Amino acid sequence: MSKVEPLGIRRVEAIHYYVRDLDRSRAFYVDRLDFAELGQSAPELTEGGRQRSLAFQAGECTIICSMPVGEGGRAHRYLRKHPDGIGTVVFEVADIERTFALLDGREGTPISDIETHTQGGGWLKTFSITTPFGDTTFRFVQRDGYRPLFPGFEAYPTPRGGRNGFGFTGFDHLTSNFQTMAPALLWMEHVMGFQRYWDVEFHTDDVASVKQDHGSGLKSVVMWDPTSGTKFANNEPYRPFFKASQINIFNEDHRGDGVQHVAINVTDIIGAVRGLRARGVEFMPTPGAYYDALPERLKRIGVDRVDEDISVLRDLEILVDGEKNRAYLLQIFLKDSAGLYQDPAAGPFFYEIIQRKGDQGFGAGNFRALFESIERQQKSEGRS
Repeated sequence: MSKVEPLGIRRVEAIHYYVRDLDRSRAFYVDRLDFAELGQSAPELTEGGRQRSLAFQAGECTIICSMPVGEGGRAHRYLRKHPDGIGTVVFEVADIERTFALLDGREGTPISDIETHTQGGGWLKTFSITTPFGDTTFRFVQRDGYRPLFPGFEAYPTPRGGRNGFGFTGFDHLTSNFQTMAPALLWMEHVMGFQRYWDVEFHTDDVASVKQDHGSGLKSVVMWDPTSGTKFANNEPYRPFFKASQINIFNEDHRGDGVQHVAINVTDIIGAVRGLRARGVEFMPTPGAYYDALPERLKRIGVDRVDEDISVLRDLEILVDGEKNRAYLLQIFLKDSAGLYQDPAAGPFFYEIIQRKGDQGFGAGNFRALFESIERQQKSEGRS
């Protein structure tokens, strides 16, 4: 894969989530995840943009939720086509003029020219582009002494609610589902300047003791920006039984391609999961057989030991993986929003919580475990 000049991305600064029920979002982020509520859209922005927004933050994770106010705004247009979902990914960049010039020269599709906003002696420059990620756009920002999170944002004098007691630190990666991902991979390489990082493909049929007449699979390719470490995992269904694949089911539930989940790093996943479960957060289930086979699987992949007690991991249903070295990672997946709220309009998006203990990959064993867990949830809800 040829190398393309990087865009100067520093990090994923925020994700912008379009929702139908802002009070439900506030309860989830503040009361369940212990995020702080930073502020809201000013009345003028709410009226002009025809949407009301709240911003939540824990560590370097900023999540903006917007709900339509009437018709015609961006949130309304998105939700007219989709259930609740990620409408925008926001990137902080080092030099926005250079980023714009590179994207424009590579036949990226800017929605506008660079916009400049000033306040209190500081400035913010920003622009957005369309993407192959369904109706999700990418926004790029550079700021110098500009305090508001975005133009028209009113910060509270003191953040309200949570104190990040679960130790969230930042976004680890984003995962998107496509019915065919090749166009998105080419776009990420030649327009965004990302490089191939990791890939896997498998089918549930390949481990069955007898030949199945059903099942599903996926192909996944992770692309990354080596400068910032920003990673995007990209999935498509894998034959046979294409229509039964949970990737295709996501596409049907979401009504198009889009962001399936966002992974958030924590410093202590055991403490975080214990605390989250105590607050009523629900996770995708992991069968006991996973932990029965875990010691042998870890030896097979070269992870001689883990610091954590396997019985504790079993009790909390935390997954473990690694690849050909002694380093490993721990992760768990929340139920998707539709399952959490018992509301299909809440959508198939979900969060992952991850703690990396030296391993920077995307363990194939846990990919399969996630895949099968989603399928169990979909079957229990009659969606497969």
